Amino acid sequence: MDFRIPDELKTLSEQIGAFIREEVIPREQDAGWTDHGPTEDLRLTLVEMARQRGLAVPHAPEDFGGRGLTHFGRAVAFEAAGYSMLGPIALHCAAPDEGNMHLLDQVADDDQRQRWLARLATGEARSCFAMTEPFGAGSDPSLLETTAEPIDGGFRIRGRKWLVTGAQGAQFVIVMAKMSAGEKTGEATMFLADMDQPEIVLERRLESMDSTFSGGHWVVRFDDVFVPETDVLGAVGEGFRYAQVRLAPARLTHCMRWLGAAVRAHDIARDYAVKRTAFGKALSEHEGVGFMLADNDMDIYSARLAIWHTAWLLDQGHRGNAESSRAKVLCSEALYRVADRCVQILGGLGLTRDTVVDRFFRDVRAFRIYDGPSEVHRWSLARRIAAGRL
Repeated sequence: MDFRIPDELKTLSEQIGAFIREEVIPREQDAGWTDHGPTEDLRLTLVEMARQRGLAVPHAPEDFGGRGLTHFGRAVAFEAAGYSMLGPIALHCAAPDEGNMHLLDQVADDDQRQRWLARLATGEARSCFAMTEPFGAGSDPSLLETTAEPIDGGFRIRGRKWLVTGAQGAQFVIVMAKMSAGEKTGEATMFLADMDQPEIVLERRLESMDSTFSGGHWVVRFDDVFVPETDVLGAVGEGFRYAQVRLAPARLTHCMRWLGAAVRAHDIARDYAVKRTAFGKALSEHEGVGFMLADNDMDIYSARLAIWHTAWLLDQGHRGNAESSRAKVLCSEALYRVADRCVQILGGLGLTRDTVVDRFFRDVRAFRIYDGPSEVHRWSLARRIAAGRL
């Protein structure tokens, strides 16, 4: 493994970093950044600014105007974007759109790529992904209760999903449902559907501790939604397999973006500790604070290595399921420790929104839950270890 960053990628990272500092960070106090994420007006403004700098949607396939970044390329670029929590919004590389773009690029047929992927690749449209259910599928997707009934010309989808990130304002959804009849009865299938149908009902916006995802998190009901056969994503009955196509890389890109935010929080805490004095010397000179800064550095370093190694494996064609699980737990917990230390170093300031550390602390805590709680990934890794497969 070569740890040198190619010159072209290094230049891109520097360009993204300059854009974040000069254009995005000054907008962090915008009233459009609400407790339920950035408003659509703010999102579109940020995307347009990135487009003017030639930085929007860098991970999109080259045939759709993107740079077709490798997984390692995304690691470098997304960390740079994450230096502001609004940065991934600006580059349109935030969840769930980034993961949906990857899934569509890998699974969609030519017509679907033109109809659905093209919308996302411009950054003008958003999407959502509906798998999790209130009392059904979550960490265990086999508990799907949402059903797809085969009928003439297509399927009828019935069920309720929740924690559907970005549902409000999304142009389309990728929804997981199990077949209620036919040869693939009980098997999961993915479907594409426009969100502006009356049968797709946004029941309730959830009050959540995080505030970074456009459109917030929603409970969504599917009331006999008709999906034509042409809008099945991939093959009927292959939904669980496609979920892994999406989820393994998506876990890792979450780590990449939050790593950038952790670096930012650490920089804020470091600058404060150097300037702030107490008991006759700078805070950074007190071992209690200096050791926290050192621990931050080590957690950030280990998280970056885990991300880079897993990205490298994916670029070599490995599935990376175990490695992405390992990286997800390692990064989510290490970066949460960074956030917690930064709040502690800042003291009273860390409890306020005078810095972004408060938002980062709350959002990165949620990261230990979504895309699989730490305990589920540990359980999966333990099974592999016991079977001699790791």
